[in-house]
Amino acid sequence: MSQEFFMYRGYPLVRCGNQIYYGYMAEPYVVMIEIKHQTEVIDGMKLADKLKVYQMATREKNPMKAIVKTSDRSTLYDAVDLAHAWLVRAEKDPGSNEKSKRT
Repeated sequence: MSQEFFMYRGYPLVRCGNQIYYGYMAEPYVVMIEIKHQTEVIDGMKLADKLKVYQMATREKNPMKAIVKTSDRSTLYDAVDLAHAWLVRAEKDPGSNEKSKRT
């Protein structure tokens, strides 16, 4: 059985509760976006206004060591835009993030 995910700019975007995963788990890096706060706007609809973005190495067993980069954003669009930039940059230069992690 094949499962299809919502795709955004060529990468899968999957939400599980207050966490959104962007990217392929089979790739060296994936980005997790954690919704820290939401504001109710209209008729019970909520809008995320505080988000934490984490770039994570998928091959690292320890989740705390897997975090390569973090950033805070105030809109979901900004968070996903940053996540996309991180993944594209990691594809172009796969060793750059691991080097920065060690320094």
